[in-house]
Amino acid sequence: MKSMRLERLLSNLGYGGRKEMAMAIKNEWVSVNGEVVRNPAFAVDLDIVRAGGVKLDGEKIDPISPFTIMMHKPAGYTCSRKDAGDLVYDLMPERFKLRKPILSSIGRLDKYSTGQLLFTDDGDLLHRITHPKTHAKKYYEVTLRDDLKGNEAELFASGEFCMTEDDKPLKPAEWSANDARSGTIIISEGRYHQVRRMFETVGNEVITLNRFQTGSLALGDLEEGKWRVLNADDLDSIFA
Repeated sequence: MKSMRLERLLSNLGYGGRKEMAMAIKNEWVSVNGEVVRNPAFAVDLDIVRAGGVKLDGEKIDPISPFTIMMHKPAGYTCSRKDAGDLVYDLMPERFKLRKPILSSIGRLDKYSTGQLLFTDDGDLLHRITHPKTHAKKYYEVTLRDDLKGNEAELFASGEFCMTEDDKPLKPAEWSANDARSGTIIISEGRYHQVRRMFETVGNEVITLNRFQTGSLALGDLEEGKWRVLNADDLDSIFA
């Protein structure tokens, strides 16, 4: 598709329903390459949209699909659209929840974990990051209830380590201790509550869990509760 009706474009980006966006256009709130457009059926070239040439109420509209963001998740937020309580989607602009195609999380963090979360409307990217053959490595900072036993790195790296209630061994993981009760772990798969369950299996308990990197894409200095749009270089770094 090389072009799209202007009112449909804005509606797909979550700014409002098509009738609402048609009214906004008729009210001269939308411009294309600096020129006010009054016809909701105007076919806007998507290359112009990608170049930032469409503005709503004087502000550039959000990027069209494929669209990917990185968030710094605080503790206490759930990776869900519908659960009770605080949700990660509450940290985004309301329009992000209404985008078509929808914006989905790439993997999850449990309610009490913090750090890097990625969201995308690009199914191919989601598949590449999570598929077992191309699964991007994920990096976590861990603090523990009890002192380490000293054999965790060997166990986790063996390729033969099974978590409680699992029959299939985990792929080798890299554990590096910082002190008696903390360290960094790097995993290359994404089983349910994997890091917490790994330490439960060896008789310990994870107290804090913070994901700070996926592939070579680091969370960096992004503030807790904030998000930013990822560019092509960011996406390439996930698989670097």
